[in-house]
Amino acid sequence: MRIPSQLSARGIDRVVAWSIPLTTRFRGITERDGLLLHGPAGWAEFSPFWDYDAEQSLPWLQAAIADACQERPSPWRTDIPVNATIPVVAPALAARLARVGGASTAKVKVADPGSSLTEDAQRLEAVREALGADARLRIDANAAWTLQEALEALPVLDRAAGGLEYAEQPCASIEELAAVRRSLDVPIAADESVRRAEDPLRVARAEAADVLVMKAQPLGGVRRCLDLADQAGLPVAVSSALETSIGLSAGLALAGALPELDHACGLGTATLLTGDLVARPLHAEDGRLPVTRPVPDEELLARHAADPELNSRWQRRLEQCASRL
Repeated sequence: MRIPSQLSARGIDRVVAWSIPLTTRFRGITERDGLLLHGPAGWAEFSPFWDYDAEQSLPWLQAAIADACQERPSPWRTDIPVNATIPVVAPALAARLARVGGASTAKVKVADPGSSLTEDAQRLEAVREALGADARLRIDANAAWTLQEALEALPVLDRAAGGLEYAEQPCASIEELAAVRRSLDVPIAADESVRRAEDPLRVARAEAADVLVMKAQPLGGVRRCLDLADQAGLPVAVSSALETSIGLSAGLALAGALPELDHACGLGTATLLTGDLVARPLHAEDGRLPVTRPVPDEELLARHAADPELNSRWQRRLEQCASRL
């Protein structure tokens, strides 16, 4: 792939487009694709979803450039507790997925258009039964509910879970999050209100969340996330953007460098891909992942190379984003 001059000037010397099918439909997609960038510090991932325009994708590119060209911060810990991620699936499959990797925390997707509140509750019940009474269960509604829907749904799901660790982004607006937080005892985590906001700290100033969910790519990189976390003064759970193990390793670097880490992180999502770009994918063991920086395997890069049409799409997208640097 042709490297835009704005990237080569910063030290990027190779760009590779890839595409990997998912094991199950997730976030409305069945295939994940993106770019790997190589620079002086190693390989980094640039993989904004296709519903992000060039302006919204710019922080993702800035994160990848920084990760490829700058050494990562020194970690406080060498491995990271991760949660199991449960898509909108039937209860029996949800229970099986919850046991993969040995995690004692599970994040269960809810509020999907194809899933009723009753089905969401059944999924949570199955995960609770699979993991036991001491496990932590959290839900992610991806901002799908109105305020009234959230106030009605969360008590039902809290009971089904036997107590929720937190509810991630139940509503879209910061004002709605604050209202939910004032009205219910379920802790609230903010995701979209942080990563898709012009001001990622407004949710903290509005006292609209108990936990901030941070994703390294959309927030501009590991070091910027560390600065934001310090300014926000709230607990952080690091999560993935459904990356390959190359991208996940940046999230692990962020989680490793946080002074405090009270919540398991949503970085165990490599299992949602049918393949990976490294020989030893970052799959959790005993609910933990190492803080490491894997290197892509050339054979796997060839196997999962984007087809010519997708490669051209990524070329255009990269150039559009690079022109904004």
